[in-house]
Amino acid sequence: MGPGNPNSSMTADREIINEGESVNFDARTSTTPEPTIIDEFRWNFGDGNSKTTKQGIVNHIYNQAGTFEAEVIVVNDEGETDSTTLSIFVNSPPQIEIEIPDFIKTGESAILDASDSFDPEGAPIDYYWDFNLNIDEDGDGDPTNDKNSQGPVTEITLIDVGNHSGSITVIDDNDASSMLIWTIRVIPRNFRVIWEEEIIEFDWSGYLEEGESKEIVHIPAGNSRIIEFTSQITLARDIFLPEDNFSLSINIPESGWSNLVITTHENITQNASAQIEKYDMNTIPNSGYTVSASSAEELENSLLNEPGERFGQGNWKWTVTAVDCDPDLPIDEIDPDQGNDWQLKLLVTRFTLRISEVSI
Repeated sequence: MGPGNPNSSMTADREIINEGESVNFDARTSTTPEPTIIDEFRWNFGDGNSKTTKQGIVNHIYNQAGTFEAEVIVVNDEGETDSTTLSIFVNSPPQIEIEIPDFIKTGESAILDASDSFDPEGAPIDYYWDFNLNIDEDGDGDPTNDKNSQGPVTEITLIDVGNHSGSITVIDDNDASSMLIWTIRVIPRNFRVIWEEEIIEFDWSGYLEEGESKEIVHIPAGNSRIIEFTSQITLARDIFLPEDNFSLSINIPESGWSNLVITTHENITQNASAQIEKYDMNTIPNSGYTVSASSAEELENSLLNEPGERFGQGNWKWTVTAVDCDPDLPIDEIDPDQGNDWQLKLLVTRFTLRISEVSI
């Protein structure tokens, strides 16, 4: 009669793992009666894989989810055996189901819906959305795992034309995770461009005594392209000679242009006046066409700021100054008329931009 069978023993560093992870099995505490020695360890991992070792420790990766009965058979040099089993639970990662639009227009919002995602074991899951794979916001070296939004459903607004990619990561209660990269195509919007011709009239008036000035600041262009303007300052008839004279100046800082005139009284039957005119400030724009752009605002900014077509943009500053109101013929040594009434009229020809979105 031989010395007897060995006594097997086995432990595992983890009995619950996620799919694709490994387990270290240890059967080194197994024994065999003297004078026999343990000759080999026969491992059966329960997933169709097996291995034989001389040492009582082994590592195995489980690539399938489920519960597996791992077994070690301890064999001594007499051929006698003993076995021990251990259950290993391999958790499967969540399954991602996502619904997104194939495309959106620039400036629109897209609803990203992953609410049909699930965990095969029925555990609750967490959702994390990364909105831009080109940016690593958390600085960890992985641009796919930023957390821009949480929850099964989220919303994103996209401006730039082209394909836009992000990712969703879903994690279960055992920290098993799945990641899916999604892509939305962003298409430009189509706009009808109309330039509408307008003639706008401005009218200012007042009273100034010699040496006084009146400043007028306004923006005649707005969302328009100015083609030309004419202006005239006219003084009231002087009751007493000599006739008064005023100066009129204009400054358009953004265009680097200014002008100055002084009223003259060339005909005694007419009021003293002066004119400032400017023609061919910009070219007449093409009108009545359709164009693609990311947004109406972007298109408007592009058209209004076309190189060489910005003359007259920004503030216009007019200055009316009473330069020669004194002396009139005195009455009882008093100047009966120390100033004068003035009127400034401005006619601006401009093309105002009208943009409307259309479907093609």
